[in-house]
This record gives sequence, structure tokens and C-alpha cells, in this order.
Amino acid sequence: MKNIQVQPAEGRLGVLVVGLGGAVSTTFIIGTLAARKGLAKPIGSMTQLSYLKVGKGNNQREGLIKDLVPLASLDQLVFGGWDIFPDSVYDGAMHAQVLTEKDINLVAEEAKAIKPMKAAFDPNFITRLNGTWCKEGKSKWDLMEQLRADIRNFKQENNCNRVVVIWAASTEAYLPMSDVHADLSRFEAEMKNPDTKLVAPSMCYAYAAMKEGAPFINGAPALTVDFPAMWQLADETGTPICGKDYKSGQTMMKTVLAPAFHARMLGLAGWFSTNILGNRDGEVLDDPASFKTKEVSKLSVIDSILEPEKYPDLYGDIYHKVRINYYPPRNDNKEAWDNIDIFGWMGYPMQIKVNFLCRDSILAAPLALDLVLLSDLAKRCGFKGIQKWLSFYFKSPMHELDEVPVHSLFEQDRMFRDKLREIIGE
Repeated sequence: MKNIQVQPAEGRLGVLVVGLGGAVSTTFIIGTLAARKGLAKPIGSMTQLSYLKVGKGNNQREGLIKDLVPLASLDQLVFGGWDIFPDSVYDGAMHAQVLTEKDINLVAEEAKAIKPMKAAFDPNFITRLNGTWCKEGKSKWDLMEQLRADIRNFKQENNCNRVVVIWAASTEAYLPMSDVHADLSRFEAEMKNPDTKLVAPSMCYAYAAMKEGAPFINGAPALTVDFPAMWQLADETGTPICGKDYKSGQTMMKTVLAPAFHARMLGLAGWFSTNILGNRDGEVLDDPASFKTKEVSKLSVIDSILEPEKYPDLYGDIYHKVRINYYPPRNDNKEAWDNIDIFGWMGYPMQIKVNFLCRDSILAAPLALDLVLLSDLAKRCGFKGIQKWLSFYFKSPMHELDEVPVHSLFEQDRMFRDKLREIIGE
């Protein structure tokens, strides 16, 4: 086992959120502010509530992850970020209607003081939103340089020792990987092309973050940092990156149920998933181009868990369909239905029905908190590039092109805990 030298978590940690006024962001920030005042519980956060067993035999012990692992504390976090609308975190939370006014008002003054910087925005990548608080630039390279300046200024003005950048904005239109994304120099040249359609705004944030030495977390299913040019940049800058797409509701259930079918050697004929969602994310996903990005992320889960190439009789002919429908009356309260057709002894069919009435942002907020703390830890450990040990948190975990990602929640949990033990020398 390599001896990992962990730099201490000293000083303030800046948390720069892309999509600062959105449902996930405001829920995450207000919940964290309330938790550090002892006014709310950070339920769903592994770093804050989960125990870790370390040692062997008579030396085995356990403690809370936050007590055993040298993470930054909630008191050290300073929030900021960017948004295409000028609303403060307080106003954004009121608009999102995820949290009640009573709970938002627990930290009203702090939330009102957190206001977004102007965002890098391209309506070609998110067609359903009309941003009013956006940067102007001749190229994506120009926008990226403005974002770098924002990071430096925020860090200086808020006396932060370190910064983490996390994407919690809407899903961008589907963008397949091309030759431009295969090499860093070609990608940089494309960023300077004023007419480019191959560089999404999220890539500008990721590039800017890495150039400023800040870990980048991709909470959406877009390409963003999931291509060789960005991996090269992460290596050159010594920066951790992770993603993509927070594993919150329906997909979390798939990563629990599919391993159970595999463990029991039960066959799977079909899996139909549909959702209704009414928040800003639902509105954006009503656009077919943005939905395509989400669909690719959601559909990637089952095959790697079930290994159809090994078990063609059980999993060689699965019909897998995913649908998301925009339904404004539900706001952030998503409802997901799954119809699962399985078969068992002598091929006899059976069915499982799952109806998950979840709250998307309530499930995603603790993931955002954990990822911020763990990405900062990764940076202080000297880790760089794709952080596969954080796969637990994502629908479509990042991996090298020639690798198969781990999707089973239980296997991901083992990877996560083993890495924490390694970090603390256990």
C-alpha cells in the first residue's frame, strides 16, 4: 500500500457552484448552512453520517467518516458560483419550492448574501432557458478566461485557501465525442474558434477550474470532462475530476435491483422506466437534445452489472426503455415508475413494479456536499485525473475508454470505503 501524504484541510474552502440559483444548488447550500448551525440534519450524506470500519482482529474499530478521514468541516465552506439568472440563493430557493419558507428562513440572511456571478451560456446547448445574467465573449476561450478570473477573485475576496467547482446546472444538449476532444491542443484551438459547436459551456467551467488548480465535479450527464483532452489537462494540472450525473432516484434503484438479479441468476427480459418532473431540469429535459444526453446516462447502467456477454441466456436480449416527461404541477417532486420483467426457473415470467415518489433535489443535495468534501480531499492527497473511487455518487461513472465502469452500488461502496482506508493508512 502506498503511503499517502495528505495535506491538512487548513483555512477556508471555496465552493463554486455552476447553476447557483437552481433547485439542487439552493437545497444543497441552505441545507449545509442549516446543518452547520445545528438547525438541520445532513441526512443522506455519507461523509457526515456513515461509519467506517478500520483495522483487523483485536485492533478493529469504527467511527464516523468525518471523524476518521481528514475532511474539511462544514464551518470552513464558503459558497459562491454562477447562474444565468441574477437571483440570490434565497430567491432561487423560494422559486424552486423544494424547501419550505420556514426552512429557508433558518439561514435567510446568509442565503440572501450569496449572489451569482454572470454565467458562461450558449443557448444552442440549453434551448428551453433564456438566460438574463450572462457573460459576453468573442469565443469560448474568452468566456473561459473570464471564468478563471472569477475563480481567482472569489478566492482572494473570500480569503479561501482552496476552491472546488461543481456543476449543478441543467443538462446540456447531447454532444458526441469527436476528434477535437481527443487531443488537448486541438481542443484548445477549437475553444478559440468563434463559430465552434463542439465546445459546450460546461467545458469552459471545467477547463477554467483545472487551470486554477480546482477539482471539478460534473453533476450532469453531459460530455464536459469525459474525454481524453480533459484527462490530459487534469494530468498536467494535477487536478482531480469526477462525474457524471448525480445518482439520485430511479438509477440508484437500478444499481440496487440489477445486482440482486445477477446474484440470484434471475433472467431479465425488459425494464421500462418513466418519470414525471416539473422543475427547471424537467423543463430543460423536455427538449429532445437535452433528453438524449440524460437517456445515454440512464441506459448505461444495466449491461455492465448483468454481463450479458457471459450470460446470454439470462441477459442477452433485454429491452430497456427510459422516458422523462415534463409535468409542471409536480415541481421538484418527481415520480418514477419502473416495470421490470424478469424470469426464473424453467423460464417462467415474473414482474416487479417500483413506484418511487422522490424529491430530486433532496436526494441530490447530500451527494453534492459529499463530492465537494471528497474532491477537496483528493486534491490534498495529490490525486489527479478521474476519481473512480467516487463512482458511488454517479449514474454514469467516468472511466478510461478501454474500461468497463463499475455500476453496482454495493461494489461502488466497497471501492469508496477501501480508498478511504488507504488514505488514512488502514
